[in-house]
Amino acid sequence: MSLWRNADFLRLWSAQTISQFGTQISALALPLAALLVLDASATEVAVLAALEWLPWLLFALPVGALVDRMRRRPVLVLADVGRGVALASVPAAYAFDALTLWQLYAVGFLTGVLTVFFDVAYQSYLPSLVARRQLAEGNSKLEISRSGAQLAGPGAAGGLVQLLTAPIAILADAVSYLISAAFLWRIRAEERFVKPANGTRLRHEIADGVRWVFRHPVLRPCMAFVAISNFFGNVLWTIFVVYAVRRLDWSPGTIGLVLTLGNLGFLAGAVIAPRIGTRFGVGPTLIGSALVGGWPLLAVALAPADQAIPFVVGAVAVQGFGVVLFNVTAISLFQAITPDRLLGRMNASRRFVVWGVIPLGQLSSGGLAAWIGLRPTLVVGAIGSSLAFLPLLLSRVRSLRAVPDEEPVLEPVA
Repeated sequence: MSLWRNADFLRLWSAQTISQFGTQISALALPLAALLVLDASATEVAVLAALEWLPWLLFALPVGALVDRMRRRPVLVLADVGRGVALASVPAAYAFDALTLWQLYAVGFLTGVLTVFFDVAYQSYLPSLVARRQLAEGNSKLEISRSGAQLAGPGAAGGLVQLLTAPIAILADAVSYLISAAFLWRIRAEERFVKPANGTRLRHEIADGVRWVFRHPVLRPCMAFVAISNFFGNVLWTIFVVYAVRRLDWSPGTIGLVLTLGNLGFLAGAVIAPRIGTRFGVGPTLIGSALVGGWPLLAVALAPADQAIPFVVGAVAVQGFGVVLFNVTAISLFQAITPDRLLGRMNASRRFVVWGVIPLGQLSSGGLAAWIGLRPTLVVGAIGSSLAFLPLLLSRVRSLRAVPDEEPVLEPVA
């Protein structure tokens, strides 16, 4: 059956599209609220960013095991509702002149915790809605939505911040999560769910997931690449908003417009990713996209201040193309090579590493900015990102040609 006729997939796709658009607004509005309303320092902005990602380091592994013990749709709905309520508290506090940096910290951390539950359950839920041979198409459509949100979201966010102030703009994200929850609640497909054996300890289930990821000859190098890329990418991008406001003298509208134009690369990558993977093979596509997604950041760090806009737009476009091409190809591969009963733990174990390093990169960004300055910090992040492809190049990933159609056995071939 075509995914266009799969009503439950369309509901998942609609929910993700709406919430992704709102998320792009908060991604810009939260740090701008700290900078423009509360006059936060570069280090305080970095701490805010880190708190949104710290839950992946603290809770990803147990959440992965818990998600494999329960049906995923209720988890998705509750996580969306919780995030909507948490974000709505920011404009409410601002309206009563009670907004503080500590509240932004708390909202960032709470939404981060709920995002751990949502994202682990979400990527584990997709194989219950589509056939394995349709995973690449399904992930491509979901990435198109994410890319479209990244394309339109920053521009809308910059305009809303200038028009309504940053805290009020965050209300749009809160509403988007509630609408997303309504779409997810209407999904009716019977979920593939295997209840763990009675008496199985949570720590043993966590260990199963960790072993699967770290022993797998494909998952391991892919995870290493994404971890290195995320760490150094966040060294650069965490401080970029501060650099844009205080060194380049960009307004919120300019920042949003630049990121919007640059994000055309995300959309292009999402549209053509399945065809590239089929044409060149899975392994070469992963390595090529890793190369394309890293080196353009050097243009962001080295761009002359008086001509930074075209450099940043071009770099974001090329990097975005590579990132989305890698994500569509890799996520479809990971879902296909992992048994259904381990999907939650695979996603959680992998993200414990690849997203757990994000707050470390963000905190490093704030520390480096205070120590060596804003622009040298951008250079450090760009150099590290450009070398992140090496674990893939030196692994057996380069010999992969296609995503398997059948569910794998429980032990990966070493």
